Amino acid sequence: MIERIGTGAEMAIPLLQAVQGEFRYIPIEAIEYIAANTEMSETKLYGVATFYSQFRLEPVGEKIIRVCHGTACHVAGADGVTETFEKRLGVKDGETTADGKYTLESVACLGCCSLAPVVAVDDEISAKVDRTAAAELIEKLEGGA
Repeated sequence: MIERIGTGAEMAIPLLQAVQGEFRYIPIEAIEYIAANTEMSETKLYGVATFYSQFRLEPVGEKIIRVCHGTACHVAGADGVTETFEKRLGVKDGETTADGKYTLESVACLGCCSLAPVVAVDDEISAKVDRTAAAELIEKLEGGA
């Protein structure tokens, strides 16, 4: 990746994106390796990785389930949707299932207010999700529907 992308400080974001694309998160060992083989320090790389919300320093599931909790979604029942996912998956908001299949996240806004409440599984949006639809979404993901 370093050879393909470059070693200059301006390549910090593309390098971190490439690492995350490969591993779904940025292992600390990758930061150490990049620093040792480029013009960037571990401190700079870690600073970039923690500043931008797109980067993750902890492993995530194969599928990321994001429940919007913006105003429209909150009013339309997002708390109940998150509770349903927590019960069905056996995790709390922000956690990853033990099998590594799913990460559940509450987010401030997905930009689909007229479709509230909204859930995104990776990049696929589901609209007007209630508790029943949340349970059905898990069944569908598990291959049951």
